[in-house]
Amino acid sequence: MDLNHNPWTVLSSKVEYDNPWISVTENQVLNPSGGKGIYGVVHFKNAAIGVIPYDDGGNIYLVGQFRFAINEFTWEIPEGGGPLDTDPLESAKRELLEETGLIAHSWEPIIRMHLSNSVSDEAGVIYLARQLEQREADPEETEQLHIRKLPFEEAYQMVKRHEITDSLSIAAIQKIRLMQLEGEL
Repeated sequence: MDLNHNPWTVLSSKVEYDNPWISVTENQVLNPSGGKGIYGVVHFKNAAIGVIPYDDGGNIYLVGQFRFAINEFTWEIPEGGGPLDTDPLESAKRELLEETGLIAHSWEPIIRMHLSNSVSDEAGVIYLARQLEQREADPEETEQLHIRKLPFEEAYQMVKRHEITDSLSIAAIQKIRLMQLEGEL
């Protein structure tokens, strides 16, 4: 079995929606069994960038904001979009400074992921940021942010209690827990 063989046949494609951040394409397809159908794909024009700022005392920083799409306030790691033609690390540095006012002197990519690969091509990268230094935050006009510094263990418990539901944040916090258990942090 060739795992790289695409069993789908695209008969036609049409962009149904387009804005500066996403486009939605409807594909007329033959599925792997040969049946006709449609398959919609959301194309993201930016990469998802996440940063887990981790200080020398074992604390991390979360950012709280009201998320329009789900109509809820959420706690998350600092995150945002980075242009696809830009080094993701540069986008991570920008997001961390914008949202928290922090700069980091040590950066390590810890996760590369697809956020919802059954309906979108959105890819993400999460960085561990260490050796932190406080500066002035400069959030975007669409952001009304609350910044929270807390012990890592408290953030981990928030994930366990379903108080953090953002996928990048959950992945980052779980990865840090694994790094702790394996003695890498």
